[in-house]
Amino acid sequence: MTPSEIQSIKQRFGIIGNAPALNYAIQVAAQVAPTDMTVLITGESGSGKESFSKIIHALSPRKHGQFIAINCGAIPEGTIDSELFGHEKGSFTGAQEARKGYFEVTNGGTIFLDEIGEMPLGTQARLLRVLENGEFIRVGSSKVQKTDVRVVAATNVNLLDAVREGRFREDLYYRLNTVPITVPPLRERGDDIYLLFRKFATDFADRYRVKPVSLTSDAVQELQRFRFPGNIRQLKNVAEQISVLETDREIDSRGLRRYLPQEQTSQLPMLVSAAGGATDGAGNAYSERDLLYKVLFDMRRDMTDLKKLVLDLAGGQRPHEAQELLRQNSHLFTSVQVSPYEGPAARPLRPEVGASDFILNPRDLAVEDATDYEDEDGQRVEDISHETEEETLSLEAKEKEMIIKALKKHNNKRKYAAHDLGISERTLYRKLKQYDLEQA
Repeated sequence: MTPSEIQSIKQRFGIIGNAPALNYAIQVAAQVAPTDMTVLITGESGSGKESFSKIIHALSPRKHGQFIAINCGAIPEGTIDSELFGHEKGSFTGAQEARKGYFEVTNGGTIFLDEIGEMPLGTQARLLRVLENGEFIRVGSSKVQKTDVRVVAATNVNLLDAVREGRFREDLYYRLNTVPITVPPLRERGDDIYLLFRKFATDFADRYRVKPVSLTSDAVQELQRFRFPGNIRQLKNVAEQISVLETDREIDSRGLRRYLPQEQTSQLPMLVSAAGGATDGAGNAYSERDLLYKVLFDMRRDMTDLKKLVLDLAGGQRPHEAQELLRQNSHLFTSVQVSPYEGPAARPLRPEVGASDFILNPRDLAVEDATDYEDEDGQRVEDISHETEEETLSLEAKEKEMIIKALKKHNNKRKYAAHDLGISERTLYRKLKQYDLEQA
C-alpha cells in the first residue's frame, strides 16, 4: 500500500499522525478488510481501537450492512447472552416478549466486540460456536439459527495472561487472533502528540468561539515527555481544559504543567506521587516496601561485590589487605538508613512501615563469625565465601520476584518492565535468560 493510499484512509476516518507503527496498523487493517477473516485489535485504553474496526467494515464487502460496536465490559453478566444472541418470551424474569440479539439483527454486517477480555466464559463458548459454524441459539430456545456476521474484537489486556489464569478460553483466543492489529500507545507516537493537540485545540476553539491556544517550544517538549496513560482520550481532555480555562492563548511549559498530573509527567521508571504513593511512569501504584526493597537490593549488591573483592584479595596472597579493606568499608553500610522518598513530594513512612525495618544489619558484614583458614604462609584468613553465596542467593530470589512482578503488571511487555525496574532492556533480557524466565 502506497503512502498516498494510507493518507487517504487517514483523511476519510479522521486519523491524525505519521508514526510508523500507526501507518503499519492502518495498512494491515486495509489489507484484511476485503476478507471475512476475524481480527483482534490490541492496544491501551483510549488509543483509538474502534477507529480501526470502522476502517475494516467500511473497506469490506459488508460496508452496506449494519455495523454495531458493543462494549462487553459494560453489559452485566446476567444479560449479555440475551443482548448478543436474543431470547424467547418467558425465558427469564422480565422477558415479556421475544427479542432478537445483535448477531441476528447484524446478519450480513460487522460486530465490533470491544473489551473482549471482559466477556464471561459461558458467553465465550457461545461466541466460539458463532465463529466456527455461524450458529447460535436464543436464550430459552432450542432452535439453532444461522447468521453471517464478521467479528472484529478488541482488548486492552493481555489475553494470553487471561488464558493462563483461566479467565479466557484458549480456543477462542486463537480463533479471534486470526489477524492481529496492534494500535500503538500515544506516548510512542512522537510528533503525533502535538499534531493531535493542535487538532483538538482548533476544534474546541471553533466550538467555543475563541482563539485557538498554541504552545511554546518548551511546552511542546513537555507535552511529548508526558506518558499519557489515558492516551488520545486524555490528550483531548487536556486540550479542552486549556482551551476553556486559559485566558492567555500561548501556553508555556509552566502553564501546561498545571493540566498534567504530576505523578504522570515524567517518563522515569518510578515516581513518587503527591499523594505519597510510589508510582511507575504509567501512574500505577508501587507499595513503599517494593520501592525500599529495590533500593536495598542495589546496596546489597554493592556489598556482595565488596565481599567478593575481599575474598579474591585473600586468595591472591594478600590476606591482610583483604581483612583491612573489609573492616574499613563495613561501617559505611552498617549505619545506613534508607529513606523511601526524596524531593518535594517527600513524606514520612506510614506507621505500619517503620524505617528501622530497613536498616542494614551490621551482622550482614560481620567477619567475627566467619570460618577461618590459613593461607600458604600460615596466616589466619577469615573465609566469607559462604556468606557471600547466601546473600547472592537471597538477592537473586528477590530480583527474580521483582522481574516477574514487573512483567505481569505490563503484560509481558519487556520494554516497560525494564523501565519500571530501572534497567536497560538488554539487561532485562540477560536476567530473563539467567533466571530461566524467557517464557514468563
